[in-house]
Amino acid sequence: MKLVPLGDRVVLKQLVEEEATKSGIVLPGQNKEKPQQAEVIAVGPGGMVDGKEVAMQVKVGDNVIFSKYSGTEVKLDGEEYIVVKQADILAVIK
Repeated sequence: MKLVPLGDRVVLKQLVEEEATKSGIVLPGQNKEKPQQAEVIAVGPGGMVDGKEVAMQVKVGDNVIFSKYSGTEVKLDGEEYIVVKQADILAVIK
């Protein structure tokens, strides 16, 4: 299956950060907060949203920072995604 966002929505996949000790032992990040960085997986068409013309400013493959408590978490084919409005994306990481 494939997620196709509507309107000004964007599908994100959170980037997983692993923490390592000084000796190089990798610690899984299960007890930490989820990172606010994600990769853009799919982008909606934009267009008229709430009576205003919305042009999409992100594209598939961009790494972005998004608002902490925004979006809807979705699990599809064993993968976790977050669907957010474009306005919830704060910055593109270049």
